[in-house]
Amino acid sequence: MRICLWFDNQAEEAARYYTSIFKDSAIGSISRFKKEGFDYHQKPEGSVMTVEFMLNGMQFLALNGGPQFSFDEAMSVMVYCDTQEEVDHYWANLTAGGSESMCGWLKDRFGVSWQIIPEELKNYLGAEDKEKSGKAMNAMFQMKKIDINEIKKAFYGK
Repeated sequence: MRICLWFDNQAEEAARYYTSIFKDSAIGSISRFKKEGFDYHQKPEGSVMTVEFMLNGMQFLALNGGPQFSFDEAMSVMVYCDTQEEVDHYWANLTAGGSESMCGWLKDRFGVSWQIIPEELKNYLGAEDKEKSGKAMNAMFQMKKIDINEIKKAFYGK
């Protein structure tokens, strides 16, 4: 399986940007538009058509498909983090030139939506103690970037 991200003409720039942020990442093959099909694709011969890349072991394909479609929040890439330092790293890099949203959501400079989530968040939000998990959820709803220490404080009533 692979996720395809449709860009106007920033596929290679985006793939290189993302692979500079994530560990275990690499650029794969790059295909280019040919003169054949110009009437359909309207892209200069030799310009980048697709870029295969990998982020944290997950396969992506960036496609320069043109301006017909754009990204929105209906699709997001979820990044689970083991530490707050990882959350901070991804948040800082992916919001650069982009925008912050609520509850760990952001939009990068290309318009792709991401969720930067501490792995242990599910322990607090899904806890059997509904009162404690509710407090943790209320704390999360007040955040843009998730701060797991603040979630813990809310959960334990500190």
